[in-house]
Amino acid sequence: MGCKPAATPIEINHKLGDSKEDDMAVDRNSFQRLVGRLIYLSHTRPDIAYAVGVVSQFMHNPKESHLRAVVQILQYLKGTPGKGIMFKRGEKLTLEAYTDADYAGSIVDRRSTSGYYTFFGGNLVTWRSKKHNVVARSSAEAEFRAMALGICELLWLKIILEDLKVKLDGPMKLYCDNKSAINIAHNPVQHDRTKHVEVDRHFIKEKLDSGLICTPYVTTGNQVADILTKGLPSKDFQKLVGKLRMEDIHAPA
Repeated sequence: MGCKPAATPIEINHKLGDSKEDDMAVDRNSFQRLVGRLIYLSHTRPDIAYAVGVVSQFMHNPKESHLRAVVQILQYLKGTPGKGIMFKRGEKLTLEAYTDADYAGSIVDRRSTSGYYTFFGGNLVTWRSKKHNVVARSSAEAEFRAMALGICELLWLKIILEDLKVKLDGPMKLYCDNKSAINIAHNPVQHDRTKHVEVDRHFIKEKLDSGLICTPYVTTGNQVADILTKGLPSKDFQKLVGKLRMEDIHAPA
């Protein structure tokens, strides 16, 4: 309760991985209970989803460095106790998703982390930060997996809305900040260097050809899914959190 608040839930370019020999072990049960509470909290706090996903990877053998990372999440929450998602009435009933991937970000096994945010009528409804099950052979492969996950989420939301008799305005939008991945998705020509992403490429191309999905380019500075794939500087982090329509009820009017 007396800690100094932190500006972000996780450090930039953090090196959390298998601990060094001089890294002392901490009580596993208390570490697991604490991280378990943070996992529960992340269901309503998308701004800590990536940080919680990182520390939860070390619940089997936590060390001092992992505990310090958890403490930083608590310090961030100390400074933002009233922050939450604000839902507002939108002018258009549109479905949008922002997808991103951090290529080979894990120093333990060099697996990538992908994330997506989905918005309905401008309001944040679902999000996910997930470490890949296998190592990506290129940044394009990592981005394609993120795009495929985002499209699957959009299709699932579309089915729910159809059951509720809600008609969408225009095609669903999948925002990506990787022009190479967007170009490959639209290009029907096979290339040797893209064979390893062939399944995801055909899946995405099928949805593009049907007009169900469009893939506008978004600049890295406006890519809100960056929060779900890496640690960011305080200024960039706060800017992107604001784009999620997260507001602090304790902030002065």
